[in-house]
Amino acid sequence: MNTRPVIAFLTGGYSGEAEISYKSALTIEKNVDTDKFDVYQIDIRPDGWWYKTAAGVEIAIDKNDFTIPLETQRIQFDAALIGIHGTPGEDGKLQGYFDMLGIPYTSCDAATSALTFNKRYTVAVAAFAGIKVARSLHLFRDRPMAPASIAAQLQMPVFVKPNNGGSSIGMSKVTDPGDLADALEKAFREDEQVLVEEFISGREFTIGVFRQKGEIVTLPFTEVITKKEFFDFEAKYQGLSEEITPAQVDEDIAVKIRSAARRVYEVFNCRGIIRIDFIYNELEAEPYMLEINTVPGQSEASIVPQQVRAMGWTLRDFYSALIEEALTDK
Repeated sequence: MNTRPVIAFLTGGYSGEAEISYKSALTIEKNVDTDKFDVYQIDIRPDGWWYKTAAGVEIAIDKNDFTIPLETQRIQFDAALIGIHGTPGEDGKLQGYFDMLGIPYTSCDAATSALTFNKRYTVAVAAFAGIKVARSLHLFRDRPMAPASIAAQLQMPVFVKPNNGGSSIGMSKVTDPGDLADALEKAFREDEQVLVEEFISGREFTIGVFRQKGEIVTLPFTEVITKKEFFDFEAKYQGLSEEITPAQVDEDIAVKIRSAARRVYEVFNCRGIIRIDFIYNELEAEPYMLEINTVPGQSEASIVPQQVRAMGWTLRDFYSALIEEALTDK
């Protein structure tokens, strides 16, 4: 009798970030340990939730109980490995669904996922907890703010970005107040809410953090040096950045980055693997948190796989640790 845990690996999604989900899926597929787990890949798309058989036949998932109704049996799952960037995998929707069904999963819970998907609310909670963040404004499509008013309240340059979402889609760096209107229009094409945030000068670091056997583990962190104006979609996914892993920094800086990362993980009650972006302000000698990614990319170009290897782990060991941690919640 087969006693291996049955795992649903979810990819796809409803947003433009589905493209990144499928890139992550290629890496996860190659490295998840199928000797330990029975894994079924499920593609969540706007036209339905689908499992593709070895013969290439797509079978619709029964959303009433999250099972696969095969002809000979009904596949039930012990846990879900969430690899969906953007909605509904990163914003708490799937997490709430799985909570109602009693199925554990590898990401942060519904509340944390929903909160951290909203960039403005994330920095507000972080600031309340004493974590340093940039000054910012939260704008809504139905309550527009004049560019002149923004420029009067924030110091240039600023970043203008969709408040929900990731992969730097719709994001702009603005140094001239005259360019604010175009940047706002670009961001509002992606979201009903927009965050305008002061630029913090310094070195950019990003660090993966996860929990194993109850202990918070920080991965060797990365310094990002972009060839673009900032770390945008092209820099992230089309090779227009240099990523140094592990970052070459003095130990006092490393201690501050790791300490801040653990603090963020604790404050937001995170689970699974997250990636936190920081700017290290050298004038203040302090890290400023930029954002939290609760479903960080796993593609060949992504940072977390680099950090896992730098720690001396294989990706197979890493994904096994994430799944096993989720299974302990069952």
